[in-house]
Amino acid sequence: MLIRSKVIIALLWVLSMGLAWGQTGAALAEEYYKAGEFDKAASEYAKLLKTDVTWDKLSRYVYSLQKSNKREDAIKYLRKQQRSDEPNRAYYELLSGQLATQQGDTTLAKTHYTAAIQASKSSVPKLEKIATAFNEAGETRWAIRSIETIRDVSKDPTAHSEELMSLYKATGQTEKAIDEIITTSKQSDKKETVLAALQGFINTKDEPLVEKALYSKIQLEPNELAYNELLIWYFVQKQKFSRALLQEKATDKRMKLNGSRVYDLGMLAMNNKEYRTAAEAFEYIYTTYPQGQLYPFARRLVINAREEQVKNTYPVDKLEIRKLIGDYQRMLQEIGTNVKTLEALRSTANLYGNYLDSKDTALTVLDMAIDLGKTDKNFVDRCKLDKGDIYLLKGEPWESTLLYSQVEKSQKEELLGYEAKLKNAKLHYYRGNLVVAKDLLDVLKLATSREIANDAEQLSLLIVDNTGLDSTEAAMREYASIDLLLFQNKTDEAVSALNQMLTKYADHSLVDEILWLRANTYLKQGKTAEALEDLKKIVSKYPNDILGDDALFTQARIYEERLKDKNAAMEAYQKVLTQYPGSIYGAEARKRFRALRGDTVN
Repeated sequence: MLIRSKVIIALLWVLSMGLAWGQTGAALAEEYYKAGEFDKAASEYAKLLKTDVTWDKLSRYVYSLQKSNKREDAIKYLRKQQRSDEPNRAYYELLSGQLATQQGDTTLAKTHYTAAIQASKSSVPKLEKIATAFNEAGETRWAIRSIETIRDVSKDPTAHSEELMSLYKATGQTEKAIDEIITTSKQSDKKETVLAALQGFINTKDEPLVEKALYSKIQLEPNELAYNELLIWYFVQKQKFSRALLQEKATDKRMKLNGSRVYDLGMLAMNNKEYRTAAEAFEYIYTTYPQGQLYPFARRLVINAREEQVKNTYPVDKLEIRKLIGDYQRMLQEIGTNVKTLEALRSTANLYGNYLDSKDTALTVLDMAIDLGKTDKNFVDRCKLDKGDIYLLKGEPWESTLLYSQVEKSQKEELLGYEAKLKNAKLHYYRGNLVVAKDLLDVLKLATSREIANDAEQLSLLIVDNTGLDSTEAAMREYASIDLLLFQNKTDEAVSALNQMLTKYADHSLVDEILWLRANTYLKQGKTAEALEDLKKIVSKYPNDILGDDALFTQARIYEERLKDKNAAMEAYQKVLTQYPGSIYGAEARKRFRALRGDTVN
């Protein structure tokens, strides 16, 4: 028993020494290899390969022999090993193929490469190893062939899709790469990977291939929902919401989804100011699913989308406003006034107050809404903010600040609370209390809402930039009072006051701001030519001031959207990119320029 224990200990010692030598030998071989001492590296790798054949060791051994001017020794070694070491034959064939390629014998190389794959077909793991070896050897197309063989052997048409996609892309086979990405979308756990890969083709010369491939896949497999989802995603990325809606409606009908995804797309279109498409989406829901849970919401939102469209078409058509009020009233009569339709009352009130000058009616409707929705604190507070705005329209700022302050206290660190604080800050600004306004705005710069923080930052900057050299702050106070006129929709009075300011303060730092405000007022009045004139003055006289890129980008949009002058719009967008390379409008200007030039397929 004692003798047997000693034998076992001795064997373990020998094995551990062998393992230690193997580790030391590998480190020594690598050290020689990295140092360029290839003769010594070849000697060490030759020892290692007697007990353990791996691709790394083998490829480095052959390379070291070549660098030591022992190419023939490498060929003889590989021939011998192909006959005697069947388990690793694929590696020897691959390296033999590489040696043949280096000699310019592509036919012989192809024979060896084919033999390497053939020698690996007995199992998927072997094919995976040879695919990796081909890739590491720089033989990308043969790596692709290896993975394609894996798919044949495993009967799995999506095996190693990510690797294959990368290989196709690396070899310039873009269409195949895109096709592979899209096919991979059938695996639900690969969704994020697929979207990230496709995103890499958006806004590139290869982008049209994405849409083409998606349509092709859908034609071949019309019941594969993953392909429809990708096409919808693609259209949304390109902000082609109307085309996304066509696909979404078709998917909704086929999959019987009760309009839920169409509803989500409608909301997305609303947020992106695609009001026509949003209205179409909501209309589809309430006409297709009149008994569905989404019906009351869609019924309201379709009117809301049309409302936004009317409000953003200048000059605002009061007849259309009255039609919208009528639509809301008919909806409330049909569905009744409840938690699902209370927002319709808010919308109705704001239309009365902001566009029809019926402020008392607006306040009455808001009071009704507050009474009906009293169990919903957020809704009540939103109505209070609306009431504060209506009182400001009426010229009763004390009522406004009372309501804003109530919401500030009620909501505190919530978004509505910050909105109420901003409204109070603006109220001080309108009334010429610039120091108080700035103090409040500086606090709001830290608001969690980026939109509110940005608004606060801009207004604070406006005050600081235009009061430093004017101890009386007279010009800034006049400008603020005109801002109030615009809030109250008194555009004619505002333009008249702006004209007077331009004469009175011709050399003041506010001039570019006055021109900007007048240009935007002209746009609301539908006076496009006058607006363009002011914008051009800003760009020519104050190109380096803060509004330079704003004015140029707005010019471009006027040419594109109002005047339908494609060439003038492209020229203006191009100038935004060249004259203001760091502008926040850069990405949008580039996208619009490319679309006008026809770079993308619509």
